[in-house]
Amino acid sequence: MSPRLARALRSSTIRRVFHAPAPYRCFSCAPRVQEQTKPGQDERMTHFGFTNVPESEKESRVGAVFSSVAASYDTMNDLMSLGIHRLWKDHFVRSLNPGSSIPARDPSAQKGWNILDIAGGTGDIAFRMLDHATNINHDLDTRVTISDINASMLAEGRKRSVQTPYYNTQRLSFLEANAESIPSIPSDSIDLYTVVFGIRNFTDKQAALNEAFRVLKPGGVFACMEFSKVDNPLFDAVYKRWNFSAIPLIGQIVAGDRDSYQYLVESIERFPSQEEFRGMIQKAGFMIPGQGYENLTGGIAAIHKGIKPIHKA
Repeated sequence: MSPRLARALRSSTIRRVFHAPAPYRCFSCAPRVQEQTKPGQDERMTHFGFTNVPESEKESRVGAVFSSVAASYDTMNDLMSLGIHRLWKDHFVRSLNPGSSIPARDPSAQKGWNILDIAGGTGDIAFRMLDHATNINHDLDTRVTISDINASMLAEGRKRSVQTPYYNTQRLSFLEANAESIPSIPSDSIDLYTVVFGIRNFTDKQAALNEAFRVLKPGGVFACMEFSKVDNPLFDAVYKRWNFSAIPLIGQIVAGDRDSYQYLVESIERFPSQEEFRGMIQKAGFMIPGQGYENLTGGIAAIHKGIKPIHKA
């Protein structure tokens, strides 16, 4: 063997030993590992639609949904209520009659009702209540705090408020807060607590009900309107087919967001029945008037009410 050939063979061997191939990079492995990650043993689970997630994750996931649908919120409710949510909301406000006289009030107390509208970011209910108080009961003192955990929803409400007579007045304010704990709202300070099409998205619904009880004055009213359980089997089958087949598809076409609308219809299915939710309201300490709930359009939605007892000395 010639010296030149021997040197070439040695050089080739060295290159094979020291020039190892670049490490393999799997771009799909990271998501797969994350999907398999399990919560800590002590972490409680809850549902996000039909998916079970750690409680610590639900708030951010729901926040992402409502940030996505904030600008098309009315369209979303049109789809899920078959277009009649506006009639329901008008009926809801009329049944509460905000701005009417409140008996046995402290003479030194501020005039008008003090209303807290939870998950009310876009102002849909708040504006109706202020309109009712002003135009029906001629009350110019009733005021509403719109509270929402989602900054995008509150931004939409502020934008809409510019077109109302309540813009930049003391009768309307906005608060970014989690309904499960609102330390900035004093105990026994609220006359009416409302939450409309919002509580089904809360991580801990019982904690939110307990907090509602805390902030309400004795004699104050908790009022909730939420999608519920249809009471006719045939109508229920038709409604569910509409919900699960049509709404996500329309969400994709109208808003370019199928996943958010899929979650929203799943959240309706996971919400407690009328009787179960009534029991949760009672558990928080409220007295239940009559049956405790009123079905709307065969149970597509229901209005729930509770009254904080007046404890006499």
